[in-house]
Amino acid sequence: MRHKPVLYERRLWRLLRDRRLENLKFRRQFTIGRYIVDFICLRHRLIVEADGPQHEGSASDLARDAWLSEQGFRVLRFPNQQIENRGQEVIAAILTAADARLTKD
Repeated sequence: MRHKPVLYERRLWRLLRDRRLENLKFRRQFTIGRYIVDFICLRHRLIVEADGPQHEGSASDLARDAWLSEQGFRVLRFPNQQIENRGQEVIAAILTAADARLTKD
C-alpha cells in the first residue's frame, strides 16, 4: 500500500473523495482479500483503478480482476492517458457503472 498516491490516482481521488461525484462514497487503497484496490464504492460494489503503462496486458491484472468479479465486484480500469485527456469519459463511465449496479439490485 502506498502512502503517497501517484499523479493520476490523485487526480481521480479529487473527483471521487468526500462524495463529490453524485454523492457516491469511495474509499482509497482498500484491501479485498489479498489485493489492494485504488478506489472502491462498497455500496455499488464498484472498483476504479488508475493504470499506468505497466498494466497493459498484465496477466496478473486479469487474474486479479477475475477474482474480484467472482466476489461480486465490477472493476473499471482507466489508463493514465484517458484520465489526463478524457476525464469526462472516465466520470461518465463511473456514473454509468454505479447506476447499472443500483438498477440491477
